Amino acid sequence: MIDSLKHQWFQLATKYTKDNILTESLWIEIKTQYELNARYYHNFSHIDAMLKQAETHKETIENYNAFLFVIWYHDIIYKPTKQDNESQSAVLAKKRLKKLHLKQNTLENIEQLIISTKKHEIILDKNKDNALLLDIDLSILGSDWKTYQKYTENIRKEYRIYPSFIYNKGRKQVLEHFLQRETLFFTQPYQSKLETQARKNILKEIELL
Repeated sequence: MIDSLKHQWFQLATKYTKDNILTESLWIEIKTQYELNARYYHNFSHIDAMLKQAETHKETIENYNAFLFVIWYHDIIYKPTKQDNESQSAVLAKKRLKKLHLKQNTLENIEQLIISTKKHEIILDKNKDNALLLDIDLSILGSDWKTYQKYTENIRKEYRIYPSFIYNKGRKQVLEHFLQRETLFFTQPYQSKLETQARKNILKEIELL
């Protein structure tokens, strides 16, 4: 998987720069962050899954390259004890991608798309890619129960610093917030394919907490 991801990163980055040293240094930073030992879910497997889903929706994505950059950087900063991971990731993405000479409005869109993953709410109404990004990011919720259960176990490992009575309360609040939404997913394909299963999974997890 790592070789494939590196190839995909170089394919994307070299569209904007011929500086291979820069491309390599950005890759090393990305790889270092996503391979940190404390990451059990928010790691390269998550990025790989999102990239694959993006590929299947390529024809409907307005700015595909920007969308891919968002995927690469949306969780690059991830510390369970912090509340500003998304904003920190967005700042870092904008800083790094500026070196690739992306247009200013593209950089700003990337920044906002990453920030939108904090509350998983659309903040760019005129950018249709925002809805798809959020659906892809949370698609794990609609997986089969065995896969979902593994996901919950990995999330719990990331928050292992917290005792169960604190973690369970916080996790339950997050899950109940999702259930209160009219729909978990924003786009029709994800609603029709994953909505029902996702709600079943969430309800079952709440029961087990």
